[in-house]
Amino acid sequence: MRLLLDTHLLLWAAEGMDRVPPGARTLMADPENELLFSAASLWEIAIKSRLNRSDFQVDARMLRRGLIDNGYREMAIFSEHVVAIDSLPPIHKDPFDRLLIAQATVEGITLLTNDSMVTKYPGPVRLA
Repeated sequence: MRLLLDTHLLLWAAEGMDRVPPGARTLMADPENELLFSAASLWEIAIKSRLNRSDFQVDARMLRRGLIDNGYREMAIFSEHVVAIDSLPPIHKDPFDRLLIAQATVEGITLLTNDSMVTKYPGPVRLA
């Protein structure tokens, strides 16, 4: 299974797996699953880190390097992903989550999230 991890799961995994929910931990440890991260998550981390958000105190460059070194594949943001956002219902307003949902939908992969609000969207979203 191809899994696109949401931003918080990426941050928690980078800290060590203690904060990652057990179900997500199992999926992430399965060698049959391909783990992906979005450039949108790094964008979100870079912005929120500069705003001194306490839950985003990580260097996005170092996180990216660590993810790649640990076998995660990077997913670029394409215009097809961006325009797909307009077909999503207005469940909540987080632009980064909406982009991740659009990417998962367009690419036919599963978005793994710990955010129950995100799971209300139609499409390939799975609660961690």
